[in-house]
Amino acid sequence: MKAVFLDRGSFPEQINIQLPTQIQDVVEYENSSLEQVAERIKDASIVLTNKSIVDADAIKGAANLKLIQVMATGMNNVDLDACKEKNITVQNVADYSTISVPEHTFAMLLALRRNLSSYLDAVKTGRWASSEYFCFLDYPIKDLAGSTMAIIGGGTLGKRVAAIALAFGMKVVFADRKGSESTRAGYIDFEEALKIADVISINCPLTPETKDLISDAEFALMKPSCLLLNISRGGIVDEHALLRAFENNTIAGAAFDVSTQEPMPLDHPLQRLAKEPNFLLTPHIAWASDEAMQTLVDMAMEKITSFIDKPE
Repeated sequence: MKAVFLDRGSFPEQINIQLPTQIQDVVEYENSSLEQVAERIKDASIVLTNKSIVDADAIKGAANLKLIQVMATGMNNVDLDACKEKNITVQNVADYSTISVPEHTFAMLLALRRNLSSYLDAVKTGRWASSEYFCFLDYPIKDLAGSTMAIIGGGTLGKRVAAIALAFGMKVVFADRKGSESTRAGYIDFEEALKIADVISINCPLTPETKDLISDAEFALMKPSCLLLNISRGGIVDEHALLRAFENNTIAGAAFDVSTQEPMPLDHPLQRLAKEPNFLLTPHIAWASDEAMQTLVDMAMEKITSFIDKPE
């Protein structure tokens, strides 16, 4: 049995990846372009991929392929229809970052709410040394306690974010689905949630229904003091509308860990915002604490073992 890992380099070296002993032949590649995949998996029984694309042509040419183990939650990099046609199992890993992502969410939120980036930069340029007083208060500082967080997405991550928000003394509301005719128990109307929120946290997946979920009309509903957090998926927020919201001072700030293009090219709309002190941008790392990555890998190895041991 041969296993091929198409993009082992997407995990740091300190993350231990030990495939099941039933696999006699393991080939690991640092990364694999779309053009390289077909050749690399043509005689593999098991393929592991984080973000390398496994398209229909590669799948059709892999005569021995039985399992594709996606080393992530999202499976949009694998042609699922082609796998179904050839009776190839596709597995992902979910709920491995239920600590890492919410912690990153609040790291970003606290940095925005307390203007940490501006103060850190000011100290580095000597502003404190020239201050007339023991401190300087050039940038406004706000507490989280007493403010309202609206969470879009009531799954595992949304609930974990809510728990941390409550611990900070925030009021939490869950926004119902956009355009819903009735409001579910435990939720409030989508537009109402946007209107009352001091902080909006997006914790839902990207689907056809959530693409451009937040655009010009939604920004117009928000308080000018509102902060928007997207630590979920690029495309849920219309990035050009976000630019316009900043230009028009429609919102006070935002923090993103994702974008519609990853890696992000230099001419991407969010690159322009990244120079603003009230916009924080990290390179899709919210999931990637050492603990979360090792949990992901361990869960994936258990799934592969279960697949191999499953009676035919």
